[in-house]
Amino acid sequence: MKILKYIVIIVSTTLFLSSCDDFLNQKPSKNTSLVPTTADQLEYLLNNYANFYQEGNRTSVYSTDDYGLQKEMYDARAAAYGVVAAQFGTWDTEFLPFDGRENFWSGEYRKIFTANMVLNTLPNVSGTEDQKKRLTSEAYFIRAYSYWTLAQTYCLPYTPANKDELGLVLKQSTSFEEPVERATLEETYALIEADLTEALKNTTKLEMVNNKYKSWRASKASVNAFAARYYLNRNDYTKALTHADVAITEHSVMMDYNVDMRYSSIISNVTVGGVPTRIWYPYTHDNQSDFTDMLEWKEHYYFRMLYHESWWYIPSTQLLALYDQTYDLRYKYHMVKNYSFDRGLTSPVYEYPGYIFFFKDRIPSGPTVAEMLLIKAECLARQNKVPEAMSAVNLLRAKRMDKNAPSAVINLSATSKDDAIAKILQERRRELPFTQRWNDIRRLNSNEDAGDDVGALTRSFYGFTSAAISPSLGLNTYTLPKNSRRYAAPIPNTEIQSSNGVIVQNKY
Repeated sequence: MKILKYIVIIVSTTLFLSSCDDFLNQKPSKNTSLVPTTADQLEYLLNNYANFYQEGNRTSVYSTDDYGLQKEMYDARAAAYGVVAAQFGTWDTEFLPFDGRENFWSGEYRKIFTANMVLNTLPNVSGTEDQKKRLTSEAYFIRAYSYWTLAQTYCLPYTPANKDELGLVLKQSTSFEEPVERATLEETYALIEADLTEALKNTTKLEMVNNKYKSWRASKASVNAFAARYYLNRNDYTKALTHADVAITEHSVMMDYNVDMRYSSIISNVTVGGVPTRIWYPYTHDNQSDFTDMLEWKEHYYFRMLYHESWWYIPSTQLLALYDQTYDLRYKYHMVKNYSFDRGLTSPVYEYPGYIFFFKDRIPSGPTVAEMLLIKAECLARQNKVPEAMSAVNLLRAKRMDKNAPSAVINLSATSKDDAIAKILQERRRELPFTQRWNDIRRLNSNEDAGDDVGALTRSFYGFTSAAISPSLGLNTYTLPKNSRRYAAPIPNTEIQSSNGVIVQNKY
């Protein structure tokens, strides 16, 4: 299985990960590996957030109804979409297994390898027992988090009917002799939950260092926030609420868009059809390689970012319609007007916004304070505690809506349990576009509440081959049915080949 050749540890003041890609089936070179001897060396490894924060999950980017795959935009400029946008956006199974650029699977297994290396090494290094316990819980957290993100992408939703379906390859050591067969979905979730149980032993406070909360490391707050996300996905609203409350108690600092958000002082000036036009970006757009703005975002529990290689999160018309375009400051700052001009749609002129959070390619995908308020609100609503649910969601809206808006605009109200759930789920889409929508569609379509079903997803777009979008193949209607097996994305064929066929592809 092509994942990671080895982690090179230099026993001095720094440690770093190699960039090679064979882990499960290729043995490391003996002359490139050094064994850590102290817990401090493992601390250095886990402090290197550059090796953990990025999630290049193209399923999250392209495959939901948050993404706008539109014939009209392609007609205006064919280069607006790469072929992967069409393939992921129409839930392809023919070409995607052979996409040589798909690296989300291998990227998350690199993190799992690191977690396993820490767990396997800790008994043999020097350090205090408290330090070792903290590192142990953190390694379990890293492993649980990565297995869960992989399961949401490459496996079917976990339901009683699906429990015997194929899950993940469960690596719990750094041994290259460990089997690479896919476990069942039930076994996969059993490991995730067992790891989460160990991770929840973490008692570390989410401390601030140099004006940044140390969200790149595990804490009591971050582990409970992930637990809240996990149990919401499992439809266990009691446990999800309990863990969300713990996370909020540990850390509840929010960004108030009325005072903490602003436009960038760097304004992009473009000439479109002979007319000077300005593109106003949020200040968070400015830094591509400087992590300061990202790490200083106060709402992070755990520093993870969805990454989009093509630099344009194209919001669907359905997503755009969910925002109050007059008073919602998320629309004002994140939906960048005229962004299509930045991407070359100037001749012919085609104006369309882009969703911008950090630079052009990153959106927070790790748990945040905002997400915990939404989880709390949804769990309360599902328990028919409607006033308490609306109070929780309105704590979020107070930080996102223009303070000069009428009170009835800022504060949502609900007339029933179902009305509350519907409005809270809409608020989730406004607050967490792209990053959580795929997970939400999967869980809402497979839970016991038929009233919140998303149903089938449908798109009309041109045909395509493995290499290009091809209008000559006609304008086609593509549908993802509610219970489709395509809710499990294809595993890269390179992984199947390097396992000599031991890893089995998803069946469609």
